[in-house]
Amino acid sequence: MKILVTGNAGFIGNFTAEALLKRGDQVVGIDNLNDYYDVDLKKARLKRLEQYSHTQHIADVAKPGVLSALLAREKPDRIVHLAAQAGVRYSLENPHAYIDANITGFLNVLEAVREYGTEHLVYASTSSVYGANTHMPFSESQRVDHPVSLYAATKKSNELMAHTYSHLFNIPTTGLRFFTVYGPWGRPDMALFLFTRKILAGEPIDVFNHGNHKRDFTYVGDVVEGILRVLDKPPNKNLAIQDTDIARANYRIFNIGSNNPVELLTYIELLEKALGKKAIKNMLPMQAGDVADTYADLTELMSSVNYKPDTPIEIGIQNFVDWYKSYYG
Repeated sequence: MKILVTGNAGFIGNFTAEALLKRGDQVVGIDNLNDYYDVDLKKARLKRLEQYSHTQHIADVAKPGVLSALLAREKPDRIVHLAAQAGVRYSLENPHAYIDANITGFLNVLEAVREYGTEHLVYASTSSVYGANTHMPFSESQRVDHPVSLYAATKKSNELMAHTYSHLFNIPTTGLRFFTVYGPWGRPDMALFLFTRKILAGEPIDVFNHGNHKRDFTYVGDVVEGILRVLDKPPNKNLAIQDTDIARANYRIFNIGSNNPVELLTYIELLEKALGKKAIKNMLPMQAGDVADTYADLTELMSSVNYKPDTPIEIGIQNFVDWYKSYYG
């Protein structure tokens, strides 16, 4: 198949593009290489793909006409939309970036697909949509009406927008609620990256909520395997998936998590062991926009595509540390 991957210089997008290329699919990548974090890291990710024959575009999906022109020219069979403005905390500082990238950008994707069609649109959502929910584990059947960050609100909006376009225009869409993805080539604004850099430098690490968070940390390789399995199985509106209205709309939502929440302090201990160095901890209260715990119910993912992420967190953290030391010397 020919697959369009948006955000393919990003963390998850880059691994997704690589996995598709390895299995023999044609990949068309698009990324705007914005400076939210180190552009050199994004360019280095793209360089990993140069060993494969693929097409790369440096452009912004939030700009008018970019996606329509790309779909008209490339005619991809399916689309994996991972381009977004990520990060809960940054949404408190620069809210307009989230509206531009996550709302306008996603609308441009939907409109381009409406005009040119696709067999399946898979797009990134987030576990942050569960917001203030306290019932664990988080299930796709739960209401998600109480986001606690603008980032979460934009991703919930994406799910609603996808449902509307699936219902009105018969576009097969699948949203994936990712749970705290980590691993090699990760984002510098995420805890594992920040902790590793500061521990190695002998600097204190900020531990919010006094380390009492629990997160369903999910290894990037497991997430990508889930993306590919879902991509290969478009929703069928004739099947009773999740509930009758969603089935009629040709629309699905899946959690992709480890189904095994780990306390933040345990996560830090495992990182200390992998680094061979103790952290200096600066214990702080809960930060605005954060939630106490995340925990993914994977019943829908397992029943639909027969998959459950299973990389042990010790191995995932060690893989990250090995990459970090190699990349940064």
